[in-house]
Amino acid sequence: MRLVILGSGRGSNAAAILEAEKAGRLGRARVVAVFSDQPAAGILALGERFAVNSAFVDPAPFKTKLEGAGEARFIAAVSAAQPDLVVLAGFMRVLKPGFLQAFSGKIINLHPSLLPSFPGLDGIGQAFRRGVKITGCTVHSVTLEVDGGPILDQAVVRIETGDTLEMLVEKMHTAEHALLPAVIRRLSER
Repeated sequence: MRLVILGSGRGSNAAAILEAEKAGRLGRARVVAVFSDQPAAGILALGERFAVNSAFVDPAPFKTKLEGAGEARFIAAVSAAQPDLVVLAGFMRVLKPGFLQAFSGKIINLHPSLLPSFPGLDGIGQAFRRGVKITGCTVHSVTLEVDGGPILDQAVVRIETGDTLEMLVEKMHTAEHALLPAVIRRLSER
């Protein structure tokens, strides 16, 4: 299974996937490319570190969605890598019909909440401010509805009395770094 990872930030979830592959814990999946919509994103440094093609793809003209010329550039870049699965690991843009149709049934996303609770931006902060005692992370198929696609798996994270937002973020990253590679492994073995 050929994987393409899309991300916008430092790339900790992409690194977890690449580390799992290196350790033989990714099943029959292998990462063939990493792309970012941010030219200085930390995720791009993973390419050299793991000997995987990585590149910035210009998402213009929009700031929060992938549409128009930017969407066309992303479709071309991802298509060239011939993916069996496109993994959104901190990719901070809303996907539109063109991209979704180009990779229909092949896109999964990691979201930092137990969907359907706290969709959209800042799922961790939303849960923390709301005072819930149990939150977590979700891997789901991507559809037109933001964070609304079929749930593939979830991991629970308990918010303890005395936890700070920073502590919760760390707990969430630990859960995400285990969940996402495990889901990819299962998908690769189907």
